[in-house]
Amino acid sequence: MSEITQVIETGPFEEHPAHPGAGAYVIVAVALCILTALEVTVAYLPALRPVMIPVLIILAIAKFALIAMFFMHLHYDSRLLSTFFLGGLLAAFVLFIALLFLFVYLDRHRAIIM
Repeated sequence: MSEITQVIETGPFEEHPAHPGAGAYVIVAVALCILTALEVTVAYLPALRPVMIPVLIILAIAKFALIAMFFMHLHYDSRLLSTFFLGGLLAAFVLFIALLFLFVYLDRHRAIIM
């Protein structure tokens, strides 16, 4: 049997594991709702004002990871696709931090330049 015939008979997606059922997506949706409620709580508690930004960033990263893994199916894709996705994400994050430092530097030295 040729390879083309085998792919047609078995289907091109036989090697992928089965995706989760509706229950897993409901659990992820509940977890996202809980994380959102925590974000709102952190934003309105005056006692957490000194650590509000880092806590909100950590919660946002957790929500992003859940969405990327389950709703974008990265949890079930090959490592290569996940690596490309995370590589692009890392490059965007590094660019964001570099621009942030550049703008802070330029803002502090604006009086010297002018």
